[in-house]
Amino acid sequence: MNEKPIRLSKHALIQCQERGVSTDEVIETIRNGTREPAKENRFQSKQNFQYNDFWFDSFYPIKQVAPVFVDEEDEIVVVTVYSYYF
Repeated sequence: MNEKPIRLSKHALIQCQERGVSTDEVIETIRNGTREPAKENRFQSKQNFQYNDFWFDSFYPIKQVAPVFVDEEDEIVVVTVYSYYF
């Protein structure tokens, strides 16, 4: 498990708000989710969370959190955050 500090960029924080994701979910996903390579030497982790709530007038049992980040020498920098509801 990677214990580097995790910093969310301003853009990533805005995307969290717009997409219904908490910073705790982002951190948990990076620490424990499935990591895969992404474009431009970045990584993306994915993790499913029990949701059981409404998002834009539709009910979804699962929310998938998918942050995109750069694993730098001294920290992990989150570039953006995606969420998927199903």
